[in-house]
Amino acid sequence: MAFVKNLYNTNFLEYASYVIKDRAIPHVDDGLKPVQRRILHTLYEVDDGKFHKVANVVGQCMRYHPHGDASIGDALVTIANKELFIDRQGNFGNIFTGDPSSAVRYIECRLSPLARETLFNPEITEFADSYDGRNREPITLPAKLPVLLALGAEGIAVGMATKILPHNLIELMEAQVAYLRGEELTVYPDFPTGGYADVSEYNDGNGKVLLRAKLDTSDDKRIVIRELPFGSTTESIIASMEAATRKGKLKIAGISDYTAENVEIEVRLARGVHTQDTVDALYAFTDCESSASVNLMVIKDDKPVVMTVTQVIRHNSEKLVEILTAELKLEERKLKDKLHAKTLEQIFIENRVYKNIENKKSAEAVVQAVFDGLAPFQSQIKREVTKDDVDTLLKIPIRRISQYDIDRAKKEMKEIQDRLKEIKAALGAIIDYSVDYLEKLIDKYRPMYPRKTELISFQKVDVREAAQRNLKLRYDRETGYLGHEVNGNVLFDVSPYDRILVIRKSGAYSVIDVPDKLFVDKGMLHCGFVDKDLVFSAIYREEATRYPYIKRFKIEQFILNKGYTVVPDNCTLLRLTIDPDAVVTVEYKPKPRLKVLEESFSVKDYLVKGIKAGGVRLASKEMKSLRMS
Repeated sequence: MAFVKNLYNTNFLEYASYVIKDRAIPHVDDGLKPVQRRILHTLYEVDDGKFHKVANVVGQCMRYHPHGDASIGDALVTIANKELFIDRQGNFGNIFTGDPSSAVRYIECRLSPLARETLFNPEITEFADSYDGRNREPITLPAKLPVLLALGAEGIAVGMATKILPHNLIELMEAQVAYLRGEELTVYPDFPTGGYADVSEYNDGNGKVLLRAKLDTSDDKRIVIRELPFGSTTESIIASMEAATRKGKLKIAGISDYTAENVEIEVRLARGVHTQDTVDALYAFTDCESSASVNLMVIKDDKPVVMTVTQVIRHNSEKLVEILTAELKLEERKLKDKLHAKTLEQIFIENRVYKNIENKKSAEAVVQAVFDGLAPFQSQIKREVTKDDVDTLLKIPIRRISQYDIDRAKKEMKEIQDRLKEIKAALGAIIDYSVDYLEKLIDKYRPMYPRKTELISFQKVDVREAAQRNLKLRYDRETGYLGHEVNGNVLFDVSPYDRILVIRKSGAYSVIDVPDKLFVDKGMLHCGFVDKDLVFSAIYREEATRYPYIKRFKIEQFILNKGYTVVPDNCTLLRLTIDPDAVVTVEYKPKPRLKVLEESFSVKDYLVKGIKAGGVRLASKEMKSLRMS
């Protein structure tokens, strides 16, 4: 049994770790989940500038991703619709309407110029074996941008989840520039569907965002939805409006969807209903307004951690500096190797070192002759000459030696030396170099990535305030039923979201939602909206002594649908009023030596107490009758 328990514990931990790190949570370095990284790496491998059938890309990606072609195709379409790193050709679906993409055999894709420029450099990328050991795949891509925040992400793992909203690419790069310069710059989400967003509770990526559709209300008899809140589609918006109309929350005559490249949903209003009367109801009862809670969880240092947007930008900016430094050093190393080779070639040809090998009869002697011929020029070479260098020189064809252009060779070497000086200067001022790199990207791509979502401040619409009170609340005294489907006297107009205080003749009371049809009492004493400032005056009799009491109170706290009572136990409620000027007249039961048989009391002379407090005794006399005026 212990063995089985340990086996389950071990397997569960391994499974949980796998799902968290290798499936659901993106890596902070390149902002990608494994399937996304494998797709982009595959596109880079097959990239020739032309479009590729998505089905072929999916098949190639299967070498790295062992979880089936469906997940690869879906992930590729999702990335492509972000319009950042993959160019599309064909029907990739519609983010506005929610229409799916065509099958992968009908659509094509390729890497975008932005992806080629900022995501790849195999020479500085760390690789690991694929799942079957036959191929090598990148652990993370050397991304120079905050891909995590640009794309956004959503994933559910074992015991944790992540939801990261997309941001504007240009604003992210500007934030990187600000951080590298020691300045502060806050970034907020930007959604491909546009709309409005209230980010006052964004909490640097770990709070929530209120989202609204953009409504055109220029016509008083119709409303046109031009942009959608993130996470909604035209289909879900229309479905929510139809549902609200059926429930009586909206009064509209019809809905027409003209969405194509841009969103256009026309809402025609019912006769007698105006635009401003309907806007709040659209936000309150339909998907035109929603909220998104965010949780910025990522993989960092091989562990899941919760970060803030500021921390991610800081991390990606420092990563950018590391990548640019590595690229400069790589280029420097290659240029030094090239300069070394050209220097040897120049010396070998200009000083006719090759003449020294003409009378040598063995390979070893030939090699040694070259070494000896180069030795006097060691100060020019500046690096140890290896046998590989000599072999390279010996492979130079006679034609190339005879056509050797000294001036051209010197010019090429001068260009290499000038570039080496530039690299040295860049490495010495790597922060300025990184800022310059980002600013060039910003200038190049700014026209392609404008902000789509407008940031404003707004309060979430209270459905109770927005609901139209178009239901008649009726009470049938003969049957004791209350509700908007009851045949009886109309009390007042209500909406489905109102809450009603009902006090029965026994003194029992409760706060309830507006009922369709509910039995309350044949002698209901009070029915009205909940008003915590309303003062009630109750006259009741204590049954043991039959003494009269008065109790003034407010109903300020309650639990919905829970029963309470106005008077203490073993007491009978006689009168209930909300009139502050009411006068109570009590007639006492005649007794020997009782001279005063009747007294009047003004309710306003008594203090207002809590609902749980006891009443004030009006007299220590047995009551015969009571009247109120």
